[in-house]
Amino acid sequence: MNTSNVPESKMPLMPPRILLGPGPSNASPRVLQAMMSPMIGYADPDFMVVLDELSELLRLVFQTDEGLAIALSGTGSAGMEAGLNSLLEPGDTVIICACGYFGERMADMAERLGANPVVLRSEWGRPFPPELLEEELRKHESVKMVSVVHAETSTGILQPLEEFSRLAAQHGALFMVDAVTSLGGSSLAFDEMGIDYAYSCSQKCLGAPPGICPIVVSPRALDVIATRKTKPPSWYLDLGLIAKYWGPEHVYHHTAPVSMILALREALRIVLEEGLDNRVARHQRNSAALRAGLAALGLDFVAPDGYRLDQITAVRIPDGVDDTTVRQRLLKKHSIEIGKGLGPFDGKVWRIGLMGESSKVEYLLALLSALESILPEQGYEVAQGAGVSAASKSLSIN
Repeated sequence: MNTSNVPESKMPLMPPRILLGPGPSNASPRVLQAMMSPMIGYADPDFMVVLDELSELLRLVFQTDEGLAIALSGTGSAGMEAGLNSLLEPGDTVIICACGYFGERMADMAERLGANPVVLRSEWGRPFPPELLEEELRKHESVKMVSVVHAETSTGILQPLEEFSRLAAQHGALFMVDAVTSLGGSSLAFDEMGIDYAYSCSQKCLGAPPGICPIVVSPRALDVIATRKTKPPSWYLDLGLIAKYWGPEHVYHHTAPVSMILALREALRIVLEEGLDNRVARHQRNSAALRAGLAALGLDFVAPDGYRLDQITAVRIPDGVDDTTVRQRLLKKHSIEIGKGLGPFDGKVWRIGLMGESSKVEYLLALLSALESILPEQGYEVAQGAGVSAASKSLSIN
């Protein structure tokens, strides 16, 4: 086979985008520069220093003193599956509180692993009622784990965690939290909230490229992993083995994603330089302005007031407006990406993300201005300047 003629790339360079979808978000130039560092071996003593630094930074961001904080090779879904894989054994009961797309993903994974998933389902676009969990817990003699999504990306719901943590502890169950969209943008105090296992991702509020998954494991959960009767079904996602690589002895498990770890380390430094409280406040301020602008355009929100996620705003698509056409116009004419709906919300909802490096005033104003020009093309009339004006007023107040 003749390989001398390399086909010319049809897309030699990635076009610049304003990423305002459900992820990935834009990455800081500092993070991208860190990824360009010279390659280093996964067992190099200098790289061991990097691992230790990253663990300490993750403990600060997750707000834990005693939890094991490490990063897995893979996206947030790897963190989800690693937790289920390592904490559950065949036949163990896990109660999954699902009110959106990613709760359903948990259920699918738990079933594949041979656990006994009890899936409690509530209405999409509404917070999960903790009384449903309380009622279900009373039916079981033993529940190994309770799991919940903190920030449901598919619906824009921010789920309060305190009652779920209390109920899990009351019944002796581990408490697992999906923090994929919340870490670095919402308050998430691992120790204070009584969480046993939480996982996130690099590409949302932390502002790094996708491909690496920060997790934290409580001492109690580590003991469960160490004393399990059977080996986890997945060798690659065995947290007991992975923890040994990140531990003092640095026992080889698999080749670590060196460049991604360097990128995540720099991203976490940026988070902590801004300050967790300041970062949460920035997400709150910018999302309030975005919502003010969208409301001025007459768009309806999916999530009820009081439970709206600052990182993802889900809005209903007006009647007669074509979902795909609007998103393509935003992308091709304005270089702005927003997300489509998932599951039953497909074609009915837009998901607009303001996360990490993408949570900027100039970006949300650019989006509102673009919608003011695109929506009338679809027969949905809006007052020119209304969205931008309302957002600007919100920013001046907040």
